[in-house]
Amino acid sequence: MNNSNNNNNNINSSLHNRILLVDDEPDITAVFTLGLEDHGFKVDMFNDPLEALSDFKKGSCDLALIDYKMPNMNGFELYTEIRKIDEKIKVCFITAYAFEAYYEELKKTFESNLKEPQPPQYGQENLICFIQKPVEIDKLVKRIKEVMSRPII
Repeated sequence: MNNSNNNNNNINSSLHNRILLVDDEPDITAVFTLGLEDHGFKVDMFNDPLEALSDFKKGSCDLALIDYKMPNMNGFELYTEIRKIDEKIKVCFITAYAFEAYYEELKKTFESNLKEPQPPQYGQENLICFIQKPVEIDKLVKRIKEVMSRPII
């Protein structure tokens, strides 16, 4: 019976640690999924942003971990569509490129999706989460936990 209770506790705690992971590189999603699951997260993994969007439901995930550069739909476009379904989901963008390369598009995305008078300014870590690949799993987990602990904006 103790094993059953332990399993229920693990299941209940994982309901508040559910991550939508979208990256077109299968090796990246496989490594991230294993690492995140080892840290107690439940991961819904997709290599195609259109499949991720068609499967996404309101309240199904606490945080979206989205690659920026993908075929068919980039990460900001996917985020925009996901926010139409669930405006409370938090997001971390992952990319192999520097933040500055996407800054103008990021401003437009947040300007149209957040209920703020102004878009985020460069370096406002409390408004956005940008993770540059490659990243060690421990650093990824730390960043995700920071974002998940913030109030919903």
